[in-house]
Amino acid sequence: MARNVLYPLYQLGNPQLRIFRTNFFIQLVRPGTAQPEDTVQFRIPMEMTRVDLRNYLERIYNVPVAAVRTRVQHGSNRKRDYRNVRVKKPDYKVAYVQLAHGQTFTFPDLFPEKKSPDGSPGDDDIRDQLLEDQRRRQTRDPRRGGVPDWFGL
Repeated sequence: MARNVLYPLYQLGNPQLRIFRTNFFIQLVRPGTAQPEDTVQFRIPMEMTRVDLRNYLERIYNVPVAAVRTRVQHGSNRKRDYRNVRVKKPDYKVAYVQLAHGQTFTFPDLFPEKKSPDGSPGDDDIRDQLLEDQRRRQTRDPRRGGVPDWFGL
């Protein structure tokens, strides 16, 4: 005979051997307009408050936060589907986090320009050579008399 056993949510004793994961996922966003060096822009869920975001950054990532400002960005509904019915993109919340005094943030350069240290041909030389080959292939052959290349003679 099986009994329904309810386990307590909290057990006395130290340490608690539980891992608590957050219910929220935030996205770091590259700002469209210039922001101060101490301001970071995030896209957060609609249910997340500025207090939740401050605790999230301070407790999980150990980032000192001075202030959090939020706004709701309404999704566009200009697009239409195949039945000519408007399709609305979902709304989302944008948070501007101002870091503590003296902290700055620069967005990481994910695709830096690579410079070749030796005299080997770099990406620019290869790109120029490919463009020149493409131009040479696209020039018309004067012997064909204006007949397009796709028409075989």
